[in-house]
Amino acid sequence: MSRDGGRLSLALLCGGLGVLLVVATAVSLLLGRGAGGALWDLPALWQSDPDTARLILQEVRLPRTLLGLLVGATLGLCGAALQGLLRNPLAEPGILGASSGAALGAVVVFYFGLASAGAWLVPVGGVVGSAVALGVLYLLAGRNPELLTIILAGVAINAFAGAMTSLALNFAPSPYAIMEIIFWMLGSLADRSMLQVQLALPLMLAGGLLIATAARGLDALTLGSDAARSLGFSPGAVQLRVIAGTALAVGAAVAVTGVVGFVGLVVPHLLRPLVGYRPARLLLPSALAGAVLLLAADVLVRSLPPGPELKLGVVTAMLGAPFFLFLIVRSRRQTW
Repeated sequence: MSRDGGRLSLALLCGGLGVLLVVATAVSLLLGRGAGGALWDLPALWQSDPDTARLILQEVRLPRTLLGLLVGATLGLCGAALQGLLRNPLAEPGILGASSGAALGAVVVFYFGLASAGAWLVPVGGVVGSAVALGVLYLLAGRNPELLTIILAGVAINAFAGAMTSLALNFAPSPYAIMEIIFWMLGSLADRSMLQVQLALPLMLAGGLLIATAARGLDALTLGSDAARSLGFSPGAVQLRVIAGTALAVGAAVAVTGVVGFVGLVVPHLLRPLVGYRPARLLLPSALAGAVLLLAADVLVRSLPPGPELKLGVVTAMLGAPFFLFLIVRSRRQTW
């Protein structure tokens, strides 16, 4: 009875998040900015000038909405998977260095002019940087990571990646290159095209599938490594799938949108009590909710008064950083 009720609850949760995702997607496609600020201009423009409206929808709105959906789902999914793997609710791709490592990999591609040889090299650089960062984290944290060890390792990785990125900025060949790298690192969905969607989608799907195949193993690891082995799961194989999947997905996401942090921290933490604290049941809801959150944040960015557009990564950091501090304070109170 409890299992059926749990499945029904999971189905209802995913169904509700799916409805929210449809609404957020529709709003993202319809909402635009005109001379007077945010305008619901697309339906009216479609009646007066269908060709222009179709061009705006296909070339501007659709790529931005698809990237928001894909990147948000990726960050939510990877955050839930890492929290299940490390058995720690404070784990998140940005905090653990995956995002900064991916950003460094992409910046290296930009800095050495490799992007001109092929746009596909930017996601490759992001994937390699993310994989190296997570690999170093896992080696530093060990098989039984503690909260302090994880945070310190993440701080060290983020600091090193930030230092190397600053070094690239310091020796950038031109002020224009510096501005481009800085704006890209702030994270944004603006001025993206279907090319970015086509480049990132295969890597995100591959990473997501790798994580999905580790779902049952993540549940088994909550009982401990020995118990997981007795149930037929190899802890090393589960860890490798999660790390490789996160590297592929987050690396591709950061490579096309820049650094967008804290989505993978906030979303799984809010949903975990609703799924019975089981990592496998948390993956799909976190992906759906991550997409909803990022699309909503992007809609908020486009709803602000006219002027320089606020970067999406700034918005998520402003929302996520206080939430992270709240989690740390609450965890300290629980241990006292």
